[in-house]
Amino acid sequence: MPKLKTNAKRVHPSADGALSKFVERNYRHFNALALRDAAAAYRAHIRAGGKMFLSMAGAMSTAELGISLAEMIRQGKVHAVCCTGANLEEDLFNLVANNEYRKVPDYRDLSPAQERELLESGLNRVTDTCIPLDVMRNVEDRLVKRWKDSEKAGLRKFPHQFLYELLRSGELKEHYQIDPEDSWLLAAAEHDLPLYVPGWEDSTLGNVYAAKCVKGELDPLTVRGGLEYMMHLAGWYQKTAGETDAGIGFFQIGGGIAGDFPICVVPLLEYDLGRKVKMWKYFCQISDSITSFGSYSGAIPNEKITWGKLSEDTPRFVIESDATIVAPLVFSYVLGG
Repeated sequence: MPKLKTNAKRVHPSADGALSKFVERNYRHFNALALRDAAAAYRAHIRAGGKMFLSMAGAMSTAELGISLAEMIRQGKVHAVCCTGANLEEDLFNLVANNEYRKVPDYRDLSPAQERELLESGLNRVTDTCIPLDVMRNVEDRLVKRWKDSEKAGLRKFPHQFLYELLRSGELKEHYQIDPEDSWLLAAAEHDLPLYVPGWEDSTLGNVYAAKCVKGELDPLTVRGGLEYMMHLAGWYQKTAGETDAGIGFFQIGGGIAGDFPICVVPLLEYDLGRKVKMWKYFCQISDSITSFGSYSGAIPNEKITWGKLSEDTPRFVIESDATIVAPLVFSYVLGG
């Protein structure tokens, strides 16, 4: 299927390196220093020929992280992504319905009654932004058709593949409401980026698919699931790690399944399959989760050494801050280098 083309002449704002120089000059202590060191190590890893795997939890797509992440994908600074089902679909929703989104800057002050009013108005809130329910239904119709066509043809596909095909078809192009260069999912589709979406069933579209299966309208096996994603990831990791002496880095935004799922592929290969592979060669997590007993998302990277995920020589960074602030800074630093 032909790939969509975006404006190749566009120059990213960070291209002149001004932001990198600002970070190097000003970010000298505490979390600022952690950000600077993590960004510099990321850039060094890529320059050495390494690959970077990105995991994305939270509401990063609704936070429009695609503005910087899409360029990272286009420039080959991100080589695979694992994300939640929400991040997968919400970048698409933002692409085709951003004008209908409603900002709620005073969301912290909303009462339960006011939250109910938003629901009754057809708005689902994600922190300071409300997504209109209608956009989900419009996308749903197009995807249901693809799910049914795939089932009739006896073809089984991963959740993200249906979205890739929808974007590549061009049928949504006239409905774009943001600059398509700012959609990370569109960039991923154009580059056929390896994408992993464990637990897709808990997303809006995943719920829709499950409901259709309950009603007998779709076969549950048409959409491939988590076990097959893990098997695919194992193959991708082994092949990709073998292609570069610098290995593969792991850049984690938030915690939860988006990070837990892919990082364990190394011990899976090493211990369960008995195959000698490189451990992750770089690790950085942006998190505001406090390290505590039982808090896996807040566990320090050193703990991962005991699980055979990182080695004692792996560059390790934790930036305890808001990912919507930190990730674009790191990406801009890497892009400007």
